[in-house]
Amino acid sequence: MDALLAKSLGKSMSYETYRELVRQLAIDNSTSGLQKTESNIQFTKLNDRRMKRWDKTIELSEETIERINSFQEKVTWLVISESWCGDSAHINPVLNKIAQINNNIDLRFVLRDENPELMDAFLTYGNRSIPKLIMIDDASGKVLSTYGPRPSEATYFVNRFISKNGKLTPDFKEDLQHWYNKDKGKNILDDITEMLCETSSNFCL
Repeated sequence: MDALLAKSLGKSMSYETYRELVRQLAIDNSTSGLQKTESNIQFTKLNDRRMKRWDKTIELSEETIERINSFQEKVTWLVISESWCGDSAHINPVLNKIAQINNNIDLRFVLRDENPELMDAFLTYGNRSIPKLIMIDDASGKVLSTYGPRPSEATYFVNRFISKNGKLTPDFKEDLQHWYNKDKGKNILDDITEMLCETSSNFCL
């Protein structure tokens, strides 16, 4: 696992580079990943607009900023993502905002389809679901925690819908996007601060 993480980090990119990649793909009428479908191309264009909006509008309370700054461990957040993924478009800008606040957090990105071995080491219920955040301790190289592919409340809604209907429908997926827009990243922030608390006793004080 240590060798796999090191190899993946060596190929990783910054959030700024990831954003530029998505932006250029949208301009080029293309998409990341192995499936160069028209649907994924259109999702990439939509996600570029979503991330542009979230990059500008995400706001954190002074209390949240203070809590995030109290995290003292040096860690790397390695995020598995793709340009076409709607959940990634909503979650990644929030992760970046947190990393911008606390210099102890180094945020890096890799693409799922270019890193199948890494993805298969961090499956969600046997699926290659993204985004997936892998929290790595810089000192030891060990994985401290993981997060994703959705915030806790969204995960509850998705699981409840699947249990009743068998699969997600286009209408539900649209409702889920409305939920993200209404929540404005709050659930993600709550989840991440809880994750930091679980990995640092000082953070919880």
